[in-house]
Amino acid sequence: MISAKFRVQLPEGIWVADTSRAFPDATFRLLSGLRIGEKAVELGEVIADDPQAIIDRPQSSIDGWELLEATDERALTKYETTDIELYEFVESSALTVEFPVVVRDGWYEFDLTGTRDDLERFGDALDEAGQPYELQSIVGTTDPESLLTDRQRELLDAALQAGYFEVPRDCTLAELAETLGVDKSTASTVLRTGEAKLVAWFLTGPKQN
Repeated sequence: MISAKFRVQLPEGIWVADTSRAFPDATFRLLSGLRIGEKAVELGEVIADDPQAIIDRPQSSIDGWELLEATDERALTKYETTDIELYEFVESSALTVEFPVVVRDGWYEFDLTGTRDDLERFGDALDEAGQPYELQSIVGTTDPESLLTDRQRELLDAALQAGYFEVPRDCTLAELAETLGVDKSTASTVLRTGEAKLVAWFLTGPKQN
């Protein structure tokens, strides 16, 4: 298995691309997202000197917008968007998006894990689409533990110890998040990302003779 970090330039016309270029010092983080037909439901945060100014910027492709948390430098929102290009593009490469996806000044930054052939097909798709990109890092591994960040391993271990993966569950996501001192959405995102990496490694990793 190979874990790679990509940086891909976003085309104009996508709301997060245009907004991030209008506020180049801000950081946008897509914490989770799910495509449903011609829309996507996303949980995202913006970190900036004045996040309210970004929130107030009109977005024609955003529906069902809800502010969940806000401070002077951070805003957490849930919304629906008709901008589904990210999902369409990654689906065409047979890879899944690993959250969080970071956007700065018109560029996506995200990690992908797969076989060498998977990643080569992804690169070929970017070249064919004429999409500027940078391969920032690439790490080959056959060790499932090295696929996880320390945070992912910490939450997965805590979830296992608490019985979160039991059927039926011995604890809820909210209870697990409270025990770890994080919000529910963060716990969900970290767990899902870690689980996705381990499942991908198990299903497509090198077979032992």
